Amino acid sequence: MSDVNDTTRDTSGTDIRYLRLLSREFPTAQAAFTEVINLETISDLPRGTEHFMSDVHGEYEAFEHILNNCSGVVREYVDSIFGDDMDDFVKDELCTLIYYPAERLAELRRNHLNLSQWYKATLMRLVRLARVLSGLYTRSKVRKALPEDYAYIIDELLRASGPGERSRHEYHKRIIDSIIENGAADDFICSLAALIKRLAVDRLHLVGDVYDRGPHGDRIMDRLIAYHDIDVQWGNHDIAWMGAAAGSEACIASVVRTQIRYGTLDMVESAYGISLRELALFAEHTYRADDVISPLEKAISVILFKVEGQLIRRHPNYRMDSRLLLDKIDLLHGTVRIDGEDYELRTCDFPTIDPHNPYELSTDERSVMDGLVAAFRDSERLHRHVSFLYDHGSVYLVCNGNLLFHGCVPLEEDGSLTVVVADGVARSGRGYLDWCDRVARRAWHAGDQKALDWMWYLWCGLRSPLAGRVVKTFERTFVADRSAWVEREDPYFALTNDAAVCERVLAEFGLAGPYCHIVNGHKPVLERKGESPVKGGGKRLVVDGGFCSAYHRTTGIAGYTLISTPRALSIKAHRPFLSVEAALAVNADILSNTTVIERYERELKVSDSDTGREIEEQVADLKALLAAYRTGEIPERRA
Repeated sequence: MSDVNDTTRDTSGTDIRYLRLLSREFPTAQAAFTEVINLETISDLPRGTEHFMSDVHGEYEAFEHILNNCSGVVREYVDSIFGDDMDDFVKDELCTLIYYPAERLAELRRNHLNLSQWYKATLMRLVRLARVLSGLYTRSKVRKALPEDYAYIIDELLRASGPGERSRHEYHKRIIDSIIENGAADDFICSLAALIKRLAVDRLHLVGDVYDRGPHGDRIMDRLIAYHDIDVQWGNHDIAWMGAAAGSEACIASVVRTQIRYGTLDMVESAYGISLRELALFAEHTYRADDVISPLEKAISVILFKVEGQLIRRHPNYRMDSRLLLDKIDLLHGTVRIDGEDYELRTCDFPTIDPHNPYELSTDERSVMDGLVAAFRDSERLHRHVSFLYDHGSVYLVCNGNLLFHGCVPLEEDGSLTVVVADGVARSGRGYLDWCDRVARRAWHAGDQKALDWMWYLWCGLRSPLAGRVVKTFERTFVADRSAWVEREDPYFALTNDAAVCERVLAEFGLAGPYCHIVNGHKPVLERKGESPVKGGGKRLVVDGGFCSAYHRTTGIAGYTLISTPRALSIKAHRPFLSVEAALAVNADILSNTTVIERYERELKVSDSDTGREIEEQVADLKALLAAYRTGEIPERRA
């Protein structure tokens, strides 16, 4: 009889076995009813503010400042709350204190100022700001965000005084006085500043490319690990580092070459403890020093093109034979044949290339490569960072009606989904991106050669959703004629200027409706030439504004932040960040221009989000449990 009961459903259609499991957490009708009230109350709160960024490319100081000023949101709240009660200078000072509390307080102490009155006014202002922001969340969520050492005190201060409630106001003043008298003001200010920044942004989406070009991708990774709620959609530069950490020779050579090109080798050697000494000695002894290309860059580039060539030959399904160029070099004439045309080489210093077997590593090159593989695999800090990318990242994410991915969904010229044969199976659209996600995880956990090779393809393959173009690494290294550098792109980038194509891509991932968008990075928006980050009639939003300093002249700006609030969707174009020193000296902030993309007819609630839909399901299950308690189908368990 019990076997029959175990497989029946209650009147709501919920599996009775699940309800019995649920009853362990909510053993009485009162407990279940209380949780229903709690969840329905949460559903009616404003939806959390989401920020979307991409392509930060190792620019740690600017990225840190954007996180500290919450893409300008902190200043907007300061202006809104304090209005004309404070002049702009005082507001600037307050914002800088919130951005860099420890540094600003140290500066004030060095100036030997009498801080008693300043402490009182500042703490009251910070409490007022934190109180407004905390009103966006349940008290339970706010309490979880409170710094442990001051949780009780801050919780008390966040409870606003009611009209005419003089006693609570005096109580708050006495708390502030006690904090100052006991020498805890500095620590308390730092805690309040951290809470304000925590509450100003509920969730950060980083749409790819933490690494390369800038010098401190490692420090950005440390910051992301400490962030309260973050997801990452892997970029092609990220996947190269992930492949390198997993042991892909092609990814390792690509990563090292990129660091040499951008002068950021210190991150490899000092930050990750990966020695390049053997490579440097090999390069010095093998290549000419009086050439247009440094021996170090030549050495790693030749190694890269050799291991790439071996990989391409292992995988004819990649259809990348056009990238096999070492065997097209004519040293007698100093040229290389590319797509049927001869181009002059910048150098003919290729002592390790065997014309009869150009893709075979020399004995010394093999030794260098083996050493690099071991060093990348053994870097503890790199593995901690890459593990975080796997745990908090993915090829794409569907979240609150938005489809997030770094590069593209491969398309044909007619707008149809490109079919890619992967592991012997024809895949396209969402199915192909899902497979790419799985093979990337397989490379990390299993490390088989096929999966490692796919990591390289994801880094630079034409049909890679992370790259979406023919990456002309050889030409950019060895060919002076820039016409050979032009990289053919996937049709996706041009076709998604059409809203109808965007809607078809969204539909492939189960999204439809006026407030659904594709959010991409990868291709810097040339704002200085009049290009807009808003594509496809507002259906595709590109948040790569050239965050990396190397792109500022090209884009005309220094990055974007897409901001989704309960009232509107807007994009901020940031101007270049001067420095932390300038911020502390003259309250220099990142100036941003805001463009509102959409305004909503009503304030969006938690019920309008993915979390709201999950809550709706939980409430339905709890109500089914309540019904089972009332009918006696499941007995209550009272203490």
